[in-house]
Amino acid sequence: MGNRGMEELVPLVNRLQDAFSAIGQSCNLDLPQIAVVGGQSAGKSSVLENFVGRDFLPRGSGIVTRRPLILQLINATAEYAEFLHCKGKKFTDFDEVRREIEAETDRVTGANKGISCIPISLRVYSPNVLNLTLIDLPGITKVPVGDQPPDIEYQIRDMIMQFICKENCLILAATPANMDLANSDALKLAKDVDPQGQRTIGVITKLDLMDKGTDVRDVLENRLLPLRRGYIGVVNRSQKDIEGKKEISAALAAERRFFKSHPAYRHMADCMGTAYLQRVLNQQLTNHICETLPALRSRLQGQLLSLDEEAKQYQYMNSDDPSRKTKTLMQLIQHFGLDFEKSIEGSGDQVDTLELSGGAKINRVFHERFPFELVKMEFDEKELRREISYAIKNIHGIRTGLFTPDMAFEAIVKKQIVKLKGPCLKCVDMVIQELINTVQQCTNKLVTFPRLREETERIVTTHIRDRESQTKDQVLLSLEIQLSYINTNHEDFIGFANAQQKTNQTCIKASAGNQGAAPPPPSQIVIRKGWLTINNISLIKGGARDYWFVLTAESLSWFKDDEEKEKKYMLLLDNLKVRDIEKSFMSSRHVFAIFNTEQRWMVRVQARLRASQWILN
Repeated sequence: MGNRGMEELVPLVNRLQDAFSAIGQSCNLDLPQIAVVGGQSAGKSSVLENFVGRDFLPRGSGIVTRRPLILQLINATAEYAEFLHCKGKKFTDFDEVRREIEAETDRVTGANKGISCIPISLRVYSPNVLNLTLIDLPGITKVPVGDQPPDIEYQIRDMIMQFICKENCLILAATPANMDLANSDALKLAKDVDPQGQRTIGVITKLDLMDKGTDVRDVLENRLLPLRRGYIGVVNRSQKDIEGKKEISAALAAERRFFKSHPAYRHMADCMGTAYLQRVLNQQLTNHICETLPALRSRLQGQLLSLDEEAKQYQYMNSDDPSRKTKTLMQLIQHFGLDFEKSIEGSGDQVDTLELSGGAKINRVFHERFPFELVKMEFDEKELRREISYAIKNIHGIRTGLFTPDMAFEAIVKKQIVKLKGPCLKCVDMVIQELINTVQQCTNKLVTFPRLREETERIVTTHIRDRESQTKDQVLLSLEIQLSYINTNHEDFIGFANAQQKTNQTCIKASAGNQGAAPPPPSQIVIRKGWLTINNISLIKGGARDYWFVLTAESLSWFKDDEEKEKKYMLLLDNLKVRDIEKSFMSSRHVFAIFNTEQRWMVRVQARLRASQWILN
């Protein structure tokens, strides 16, 4: 009968599960258990019925198991069944047990193939079983039927994952023998949560349905896809046997004969079959409970201490006193407000050392995330220069302008300011989300009052959302203000004079570094020199002349070659505003643009030549 010295461990865990189910709370202790996983028609239900020796599970096409079934097998002298939702009622007719499972399933999920993660607890007492607890999960399906949603496959997968992802859950993965092991849904899910195969037990069903001349000997000998707990083969009743009401005892005897007579399995017949599987599961579960019991006891003691501390807050509370209820309500709301304020101001009683939260995270949004979003707005310089050129030409129209129009400057600058809208609104969204997260953290102390917690979160979150729209309106208004007037008198604005001064200073430093001598004055810095031909000048005989020109930072000079550069014409074109627009962000509110004279020297040469030609004409 298994490990008799520890035979009370399984019933102990069963009582814990029943206690959690009775109070309507989910079991957060991660109790040791065995979950049965497999695809549709993998033979899971037949294996469980073979354990009990009775037909008691619903059968049919499509999804039959639509709610998790917690099956508790208890060795006893009498044979009967009990449901947790039908306390005090004993079922001796197992056909009635099947009908009750179907009725309870339809009560929660509906009659058209819906599923639910709310389990059904069934306890079976029988002299033919060992102390064992199994959770029969819905079979993995691919195609929705009836009123099932299109994502039924993912819903079933998520439900299975809720059980098998727990470290204390053993996984009984059922796979038909006539299916390629590499395509097994059960083993695929088990491998996702148990990649080393430490807590997975493989069950190979339908060995008698394989094609003649084929076998799964390599799998059962744990050589193909090794599992630490190995594989066990079973032979279930066929559909014809079930319809013919073949006794399970006769089916178990036929299973025994199959293994002893099959040439590929006869050498391992003693380690195969339903009876051996039940003994192994009983031993594995008992040993697993022994291994996890110390940690389980520590968690129980920790939860007991926390519950004692919580109970002390209510020891003088009279639940029938209306004034006491009002006072308690006001205290809870006041504590919530204080916790929220402390989370934002950073003066909370408990300091989180694992991650940023509350006010610290909002501070990070302002000082790290928002500047980062601005940095990501780097523009393409080539594209910007093309836009500047098009803007100037479109504003001049048919005329060839001498000066850069202010309208081009404003058009380009405003286009850059508008780009701030996205990062600013994103910053607001991040702050709002962090405020909502802080509200949810602060309401954790109201977990014992779920309706109060829900209503508090709803009211505060609604208020934050209302302020969100107003905040975004203010941000957009601020951007509109910046777009309405470009302040070129701002001290941080780099105009033509400042750009020219910086250019001269750069040239002076470069000259001083290269020559080690005193730099020339800014007016003598040569930008460009060479021969220049001036055509179509009516005052000059011949219509064209060659001149030697010298372009400095402040003047344009040229000399006739026949007078050996003795007579010169100098044009002082001060305050010539030939500027190139660049983007410069001055905080989150101001955007300025400058004209780069170093990279646009040719424009200035052409402008001065036009002016000279106009004077000569």
